[in-house]
This record gives sequence, C-alpha cells and structure tokens, in this order.
Amino acid sequence: MTFNRYRRGLFITSFLAAPVILYLVYVIAPYVQAFYIAMTDWRGVTATPRFIGLENFQRLFADTAFWKAVTHNAALLVLLPLITIVIALFFAFLLNVGGRQGTSGIRGSKFYRVVFFFPQVLAVAVVAVLFQQVFRPDGSGMLNGPLMALGLEPVGFLSDPDVAFWSVLSVMVWQAVGFYVVLFSAGLAGIPKDMFEAAQIDGASRISLFFRITLPLLWDTVQVAWVYLGILALDVFAIVWVMTLQHGGPDRSTTVMAAEIYRNAFEYFRFGYASALGVVMFFFTVGFAILSLRLSRRERIEY
Repeated sequence: MTFNRYRRGLFITSFLAAPVILYLVYVIAPYVQAFYIAMTDWRGVTATPRFIGLENFQRLFADTAFWKAVTHNAALLVLLPLITIVIALFFAFLLNVGGRQGTSGIRGSKFYRVVFFFPQVLAVAVVAVLFQQVFRPDGSGMLNGPLMALGLEPVGFLSDPDVAFWSVLSVMVWQAVGFYVVLFSAGLAGIPKDMFEAAQIDGASRISLFFRITLPLLWDTVQVAWVYLGILALDVFAIVWVMTLQHGGPDRSTTVMAAEIYRNAFEYFRFGYASALGVVMFFFTVGFAILSLRLSRRERIEY
C-alpha cells in the first residue's frame, strides 16, 4: 500500500514539475530580477549594475511626475470601472429585459451586441489614432468641426490640460464598455425568466427588476469586471502614449505610471529607476485586486 501510494505521488509530481518549473523561470524569476534592478543604478549598458539600495525609491517619492502619474491612475481606478460598469449594466439590462413584456430583449438585440463589441476587435493603437482625428482642434475634427460651423470656439480636447484627461477617460470607456455589455448579457441569459415574470405579476417596476433581481444575481460578474477594469486603469499605456501630446501631456496632465516607466527606461535610459516605478505599480495592482475582492465579498445567491 505504501509503495503504491509512493508511486502515485511520484506520478503526480512528475506531471506538476514541468509547469511549476516553467512558472518559476518565466514568471517568478523576472519579478525577482525586476526587484533587484530597482535597487541599482543600471542604465542598460553595463554588465554589472551598481547596487544603491533604496535610493531609487527615495527619489521616486520626491518626483512630481510620479505623483502626477499616481493621481491620474487613482482617478482612472475609480472612474473607469464605475462609469463602464454602470453603462454596460444599463445596456445589458435594456438588451435582455427591455422588451415590451419586460422579460425579453428588445428587437435586434443580437445585432446591437455585435455593434457594442466592435471596439474590442480594434487594436488599442488604432483606437488612439482614430480618436486623434476625432479630437482634432481644427475644422476637420469630428467634434470641433460642427462646433466651428455653429460659430463656437473649438475645444482643445487633447491640448487643454483641464480637458485632456477626460478625453482619455472617455476613449477608454468607449473601448471597454462593449465587452462588458456582452459579459453582463451572458450573465443575464442565465437568470431564469420565471423570476422576472413572477416579479412583474407582483407589480415590480423595471427599476425594481434591476435592483432586486438583476444586480444581486449578477454581483459575482460585476465583481470580476471591477477587478479587470481596475487593472486596466493601472496598466493603461498605449492610448496615453499614442493619442496624447508629448506622450502624457500637455504638461503631464494625462501621464500615467506605465508611461513614466517607458519614458525613464527607453528615453532617459534609467532602467533602475524605471524598475522601481514598476515595483510600485506591481504592489498597487496586487493591493487593488485584494482590496476589491475583500470589500465586494458577499454571500452568493442561488437560483
């Protein structure tokens, strides 16, 4: 019996060894290397970087550009999930429970899902270039053109520091909302129609249907969506780098931590300092995911 148990354990271990080794080599080892580089003055050209301890982190917390990036990431961390989830829930509820009977979707709901999902098939860089043209400050811009035709002053969507951040946020919401409309629609499709019909017979309004049935039963999906959108808000790079002036401008009014990491690494060749930024961003991301899952934890509703 003992020998058979030993053989079974050896058999299982042999299958687990390969993926564990691959994970250690390609995931854990790069993290450890990044943490080490963050405590050096490496500029990418020397074979043996000089160890400087926590100097990069001390310099980082005195850097105004870093705090601007943190502020923008924190704002995106709150606003992007909140706005995206609210809009996606509204459209998903409308598409699935917005019919005349209140228990079926509106006519053409499948077509609308495809339309909403379309931005997801576009590369992020393509979206950024597309909205560069939409936000053009002259008469050829899709938004400023009609304003100027009406005799109004053009809006500096990407050139005004007070407006540029909100322009970036609107593009991120536009790109993300379609995926979550489809995600929430899939969750709604799994809710028995009998529950909606019974609630309607009892005189429940559409608002009551949403807050008393739809939202509680979709809470797990909303929780996952919030975490993913939060990670997206922390890791946003391509839209900011491609779409905005000065790659995070004007005057760093749209810069984020990922943009500062790239700038310090590949423009200033301060790889040690960039790694320190990356370490801080790593802990921000992990901390946000843990905090979100803990705060939104609740008993699962069975149906």
